[in-house]
Amino acid sequence: MERALRAARAATFVYFVLNGTLLGMWVVQIPAIEEQVGISHAALGGFLVLLGAGAFLGMQVGGRLSDRLGTRTVVPLAGVLCSVTLILPGLAQQPWVLGTALLIFGFGNGTLDVSMNAHAVQVEKAYERPVMSAFHATFSIGGVLAALVGAAALGIGWGPATTLAAVAAVGVVVALVTARGLLPSTPAEPAADTAGGTEKRAVPARIWLLAVLALLIMLCEGAANDWSVLHLKTVLGAPESTAAFAFGTFAATMTIGRFLADPVSARFGPVAVLRYGSALAAVGITLVALSPWIWAALAGWALFGLGLSGCVPQLFSAAGHADPAAAGTNVSRVAGLGYIGMLAGPAVIGWMTHVMALNHTFLLPALFCAIAAVAAGVLRTAPADGPRTVELTS
Repeated sequence: MERALRAARAATFVYFVLNGTLLGMWVVQIPAIEEQVGISHAALGGFLVLLGAGAFLGMQVGGRLSDRLGTRTVVPLAGVLCSVTLILPGLAQQPWVLGTALLIFGFGNGTLDVSMNAHAVQVEKAYERPVMSAFHATFSIGGVLAALVGAAALGIGWGPATTLAAVAAVGVVVALVTARGLLPSTPAEPAADTAGGTEKRAVPARIWLLAVLALLIMLCEGAANDWSVLHLKTVLGAPESTAAFAFGTFAATMTIGRFLADPVSARFGPVAVLRYGSALAAVGITLVALSPWIWAALAGWALFGLGLSGCVPQLFSAAGHADPAAAGTNVSRVAGLGYIGMLAGPAVIGWMTHVMALNHTFLLPALFCAIAAVAAGVLRTAPADGPRTVELTS
């Protein structure tokens, strides 16, 4: 049993790294594909909306399939789908082809994202202690791996199509070979009504509250991803080489924090991780908004990343544990709304810059973090949830 559980945990790590690598490979190739297709930066923004729309749809489909067929079936198939569809943006020569390619790739990415998170919930149940944050940390490692592979490919003169095809081929092999380590799962049976048909499960209000909190937290993450470097450069006058450290410190502390969040959650509980993490993030981004010094702003971005690091994994975990028979569907609801927040964050901050200075717009993420800290009690597990157990034998 212990050996099977260790294999399942290792396999889940691999899928998180795979997802981070595949998505990161697209990001690394954006400049080359943008030039290949002949579109402007402004037009690219619209295409990224299609990527997000595809991901949102994939999350909804992937969550329901995970509950119906079991994550052991869906996760490797989603890994293959995400890998194969990665090729499509590299082949695009026309804007409409790129838009279609990103919509399809987004669907594959969303399907893999939610199904691997649903399986991570199964692994966490089997361990009977928090392990979700570490999985999310390895997603970030996948992004680093993508940057290294992308840089090497550019160094030897490979174009987007060749690079993405090579990574896709490796991704397919990894997705299929790793599948043997996944936990066996029993697909959920639809609830029967008195007439012999089926009835839809009512969605608890708690799930929607978790989803709203995910939207707020991931909106904050999206704002940091797109505006941290510009903040240091345009507001504080930092040189480009220094400004790059704004996102670097944020990403580094978020990755480190996710590796540390599981032991903290095991010791003090998920409520403490969300409450004090959100509060720390609020302090950090407020420092960013108000400080006139570059060093203090960098410290603020570091605190912001550290504070946010453990929040989203706690929300995903709570959604998955709320109803074992609908774990995938509930994770898809929380992840889907959260993903909307991730996409909306940069746009919201951009709109606000029309009426106030960029640094002052960061007071909105500070407010959202404060709301999350106040609402953290939603993570308390109800007594009716019972013990977390999972069958390890097929």
